[in-house]
Amino acid sequence: MFASHNLRSPLGRARGLGSAKDGLHHWWVQRLTAIALVPLTVWFVFSVVGLAHSDFETFRAWLGRPQNATLMVLFFGTALHHAHLGVQVVIEDYVASHGWRIGSVIAVKLACYGIMALGIVSTLIVTFGG
Repeated sequence: MFASHNLRSPLGRARGLGSAKDGLHHWWVQRLTAIALVPLTVWFVFSVVGLAHSDFETFRAWLGRPQNATLMVLFFGTALHHAHLGVQVVIEDYVASHGWRIGSVIAVKLACYGIMALGIVSTLIVTFGG
């Protein structure tokens, strides 16, 4: 019985292990977030350099502009979602133990979305003077 299992084709062994279609969606989202990060990162870097020697009130006034607050929220959300997707791929490719792999993916997801929430809430607090 076990010998016939080893003689099965790779396709035969793969059947019943779930859909491979999820990987395509993951790949597309990772590419789309990478494309979105190009202008967002350029904006962020120029903004940080421009505000490097500013005081907090100048920063608050700058972040109080709707376009800057919106771009900051988009930057946090996009960057951390992209980071989550990338680290998940690395974990899935290189962590052999199923238990460690699942636990690591969950930990990375919680960390990325927690940092994302912190960044967005902090942006809103500074923007609205909370």
